[in-house]
Amino acid sequence: MEKLLIIKDLHTIAEDDNDKKILKGLDLEINKGEIHVIMGPNGSGKSTLANTIFSSPRYIITKGNIVFDGEDITKEDTDKIAKKGIFMSFQTPEEIPGITLAQFLKTTKHAITGEKPNLFQFSKDVDNYMKEIKMDYNYVNREFNVGFSGGEKKKNEILQMLLLNPKLAILDETDSGLDVDAINIVSNGIKLFKNDNNAVLIITHSTKILKELKVDKVHILVDGKIIKTGDSTLAKEIEEKGYSDYIK
Repeated sequence: MEKLLIIKDLHTIAEDDNDKKILKGLDLEINKGEIHVIMGPNGSGKSTLANTIFSSPRYIITKGNIVFDGEDITKEDTDKIAKKGIFMSFQTPEEIPGITLAQFLKTTKHAITGEKPNLFQFSKDVDNYMKEIKMDYNYVNREFNVGFSGGEKKKNEILQMLLLNPKLAILDETDSGLDVDAINIVSNGIKLFKNDNNAVLIITHSTKILKELKVDKVHILVDGKIIKTGDSTLAKEIEEKGYSDYIK
């Protein structure tokens, strides 16, 4: 299978926390057509990994490299990384007063593709995807995430992923705080997005979102390193036993 993401010996420090070391030699490879899951205890570096791939200024890479679709993106800016085909949903989605969801979606699509979307086709796509994820179409005229419930904010993230159609979707705690019905809707959105030419990296504390997905690999991240990789049964093991066997 063709490799989409290759991370080798990645070390990072937190610039705003006295240069605290967080990732300490992390290795990860994701092929096209795969769904990978990263699990681990709090503070292990899961969200740091996602933010580092997306070139957050909060984290500084001190060693190692990140190769995406054959290109080294270790030192690339976030906007260029997004244009190359990486999407990230945030653990706590931001609110943007004064900008409607429709305006945000159109502007983002234009910024990523470099072309103004055909408004008729764009509206049709938005309508279709919102129906798929059971999101009320009236939300397109509301301010971006302002007054949205937690579930609607997470649906909004999935909507953006579907419209932007990236090569790699990184979903950081997308299932956090969701009830069973909302988790199923998010899972269906991931299945709708997934194909043989893209990949998904899910960062989660829970196994609920994984029950409706065909997961290829599960990685356990502890103290800045991936210390074990397995199939979906590894997630079930963590659900039953926790991380006690992996924490020294």
